[in-house]
Amino acid sequence: MFEVLAKDPSSRARVGRLKTPHGIVNTPAFMPVGTQGTVKGLTVQDLKACGAEMILGNVYHLSLRPGQKVLEAAGGLHQFSAWDGPILTDSGGYQVFSLATLRKLNDDGAIFSSHVDGAIHRLTPKSVIDFQLAIGSDVVIPLDECVRFPAERPDAEKALERTALWARQSKEAFTVRGEPVPARGGSALGGEPRMVSSPLLFGILQGATYPDLRRRAAEQIVPIGFDGHALGGFCVGEPHDLMMEILSSAMEILPEQKPRYLMGVGEPLDIVEAVIQGVDMFDCVIPTRHGRNGLAYTWQGRINLRHAAHVTDPSPIDPACGCEACTTYSRMYLKHLFQTRELLGLRLLSFHNLWFYGKLMSAVRRAVTEGTLLNLRAKIAAAYGGEKTTVEGAIR
Repeated sequence: MFEVLAKDPSSRARVGRLKTPHGIVNTPAFMPVGTQGTVKGLTVQDLKACGAEMILGNVYHLSLRPGQKVLEAAGGLHQFSAWDGPILTDSGGYQVFSLATLRKLNDDGAIFSSHVDGAIHRLTPKSVIDFQLAIGSDVVIPLDECVRFPAERPDAEKALERTALWARQSKEAFTVRGEPVPARGGSALGGEPRMVSSPLLFGILQGATYPDLRRRAAEQIVPIGFDGHALGGFCVGEPHDLMMEILSSAMEILPEQKPRYLMGVGEPLDIVEAVIQGVDMFDCVIPTRHGRNGLAYTWQGRINLRHAAHVTDPSPIDPACGCEACTTYSRMYLKHLFQTRELLGLRLLSFHNLWFYGKLMSAVRRAVTEGTLLNLRAKIAAAYGGEKTTVEGAIR
């Protein structure tokens, strides 16, 4: 299921392979966010060209539109979206946090007033597991409760205990339903279903910014027996240094033989430093959302193509980049696209950013194998260490 292939001698970083029903994921890995069954503006061919091996979907949003019946009629989320690689589906736990004004929460689950039409929907630990298994998810995430930063200790403790309760209920529901899933090619690929390995179930650790609560979460979640462990409740407003301090504390107690997934974290420096701490998997809307707003990621740092400095700049975003945007178009043209609100600009910058993230993760894996990860960290820190961006209302 998960195999560690190489370790960095100067840190906890490792290179591994995660086996799923729809293929192998090389770790450390970054997952583009396809919340509603699509990574906005990009085709599955685009995603593969960028080096993506696994993408992320979201239970809350997919349950509203198109809904479970449609997804089952299509043969599952893979067939529906024409993505034939692995898919991790987030439980909707982040929406328990981000849509707090639209939901009520208790130990049984969450009741939402839909942001689409106001209809009432209920998420429970069991219903979330059942939904993910019904649509063919490769990596299943239980329902959890995330708290804002800064969180009072009693609130963090309550969310931790509720998340642990839901984890036990989720494992029970998964054990009943977690039979092997049919792996199908994308709708454009055809092919008969074939039975492969069972989907994987990850457990989530909460605990806010309290090191002892993070350790308590690990002590409660690890013995349940999950296939991997997700770290939730990060990147919700806490400073970078505090995030890394708490992450390091949590890593000390997580088993090395299972994959570790840091949820919703996606700035390049955050990724590299989390890999140094021993994280294997990441997801974030940053590359695509910022791309749709004219912000490009490069090895030299971020470039805002909305700035007037690019009005007559004939150079590409990054002369060393081999993506379609850089080999075909100039900065002046891309600025024009954003100035005139042409959709092509959104697509090209999203594609470029995911291309960069694909190359970043390849460089991370190579650096771990070669023992040069700290050198790569210094390079990324020089480009991104002094810059801060936020992702308001991020959909994990």
